[in-house]
Amino acid sequence: MKDDKIRRRRGAQLEDAILDAAWDELVEQGYPGLTLEGVAKRADTSRPVLHRRWPSRTALATAALGRHLAQNPIVVPDLGSVREELRLLLRGLSDRARPDMIRLLFDMQKDLADKHSNLAEMRAHLRAQIVDSDVMQPILRRAIDRGEIAAARLTPRIISLPTDLARHEILMTFKPLSDEAIKEIVDEVFLPLVSPRDQRSSS
Repeated sequence: MKDDKIRRRRGAQLEDAILDAAWDELVEQGYPGLTLEGVAKRADTSRPVLHRRWPSRTALATAALGRHLAQNPIVVPDLGSVREELRLLLRGLSDRARPDMIRLLFDMQKDLADKHSNLAEMRAHLRAQIVDSDVMQPILRRAIDRGEIAAARLTPRIISLPTDLARHEILMTFKPLSDEAIKEIVDEVFLPLVSPRDQRSSS
């Protein structure tokens, strides 16, 4: 009966069950306690089934994290102000970065290094996994249309600066971003770099 059940679940249905089980294991056991055997048992499937899709616990944890992020997107509506939209984005990023998720990233670093990878490559992989993961682009397009920022000043490094600084602060402190930190990132670092020259000179 169990083998029949395993055969009946295929494709997305089976993958969803496995990733649900993997995320539950990560929440309960943490990354050090994550095993393919434990996930297979919780998902009511077999280890070879997992191994065909995710050959290591690092790959499985990355996939489970990507699915969790995709299911909990950060939504930033048009607020009529790039300042307010960026503050909302960073607050959403901070609220989603729970302490257990931060610990997960730290615990994964050794396995990533053993595979000649790192958190930056993992982030790039997650970005490729998640549809509409980059909420910065619509914020910036609206800001350009309003004349709040100068498109010519937007380089890839500057575009990623607010979220990079937010992630660094969270990883270094293991705490949510304070309102003051968000204000400093947006008002004192990012906006002065991208504001049109006439606004910069008049401020």
